[in-house]
Amino acid sequence: MRRAVCPGSFDPVTNGHIDIVARAASLFDEVVVAVGVNSSKNRMFSAEERIAMLTEACADFDNVRVDHFKGLLTDYCSANGIHAIVKGLRAVSDFDYELQMAQMNSSLTDVETVFVPTSPEYSFLASSLVKEVATFGGDVSSLVPDFVHSRLTARIAEQRG
Repeated sequence: MRRAVCPGSFDPVTNGHIDIVARAASLFDEVVVAVGVNSSKNRMFSAEERIAMLTEACADFDNVRVDHFKGLLTDYCSANGIHAIVKGLRAVSDFDYELQMAQMNSSLTDVETVFVPTSPEYSFLASSLVKEVATFGGDVSSLVPDFVHSRLTARIAEQRG
């Protein structure tokens, strides 16, 4: 069975993330969307909330499941029999960073990284940008699933008090 992991923070999940997951699902027998849990980082959504949103976003893919990991992704891959990491690339700047990460991961274990170029309509899309634009009242409804948009706007309203 060809298994791959699509790792990320997914804070929040965007249509760009879903596009990469869908394309990975067409290439591999099983895809694990793995939410990185790092308690030292300040996230808008908790790990549990991100996992719930991803589970809903990936519900239509029969060969995709959502999980989480702490620590090194390569340790997660080894523990779960995963030999491929799928990463979406938006720009050359992503490639520079991701190539170093891929080489480091390969040196740690027998895992290969597969780079998938982002679809042009999502090439500018990043969770951090979505949060920033939404925080300042911009319309990001076309960039995230409807249920994510609802949760995002509710969270921003909560934070404003």
